Amino acid sequence: MTEPTVAVRGLAKTFYDEARGEVRAVDGIDFDCRPGEIFGLLGANGAGKTTTLRMLATILRPTAGVARLMGRDVVEEPVAARRTLGFYSATTALYPRLTARETLEFFARVNLYPEEKVDARVDYLVGRFGIAEYVGARVEKLSTGMKQKVSIARTVAHDPPILIFDEPTVGLDVINALEMARVIRELRDEGKTIIFSTHIMSEAEKLCDRIAIIHNGKILASDTLDALRVATGRHYLEDIFVDYVGGVEEMPGFIRESGSAAE
Repeated sequence: MTEPTVAVRGLAKTFYDEARGEVRAVDGIDFDCRPGEIFGLLGANGAGKTTTLRMLATILRPTAGVARLMGRDVVEEPVAARRTLGFYSATTALYPRLTARETLEFFARVNLYPEEKVDARVDYLVGRFGIAEYVGARVEKLSTGMKQKVSIARTVAHDPPILIFDEPTVGLDVINALEMARVIRELRDEGKTIIFSTHIMSEAEKLCDRIAIIHNGKILASDTLDALRVATGRHYLEDIFVDYVGGVEEMPGFIRESGSAAE
């Protein structure tokens, strides 16, 4: 079996809240991810998905546990770990006054992509993601769909082996959401390790090679969809999910197959 590119052991993050006291946002989770797979982190809003991903991205320091990206410890070697990673979120902002080309050049260089290869890399990304028509336009002038393409290209500008997509389709229309799914599959097929966070059941069913169900900061199950079906005797992911977490009444962010919030 291929060695894991992402290895997480006992990862935890505790916050202090004046109203609730100590809050364990992530509570000692373990998982591995490998090249050429989409690993889904599935949970309702507030389950601990984004906190987990921010620790992997060295944005948050873990309270306990270990996370390694390509063997690089995110606490002991944060700079080296970051260079192995591309992070995409629907809320990730672009610099509005930079052009699309300047954006890609900047992110390639800031992540230490070889200087002599930057121009060729940017040209490749411009062609691959269909950015040529507006490559000289400032980001602030672009449509939502155009910004999405630039943002994905920015994420892979330095050709990282590991990619994180945190709720990437939030706020996108159907066409742009489908385009996002297509790009993620292509990147998986190129051998990238992809961690895909979502609370939308249909996205996880269609995209993920393995799925980890996270609830109240704990991973309750982690396996292929077929294996989860066998374990629960359920077919649809929403039913599997509810079996593990114990009900939907406490999960305002739970999204059914139809895309509407459960009541």
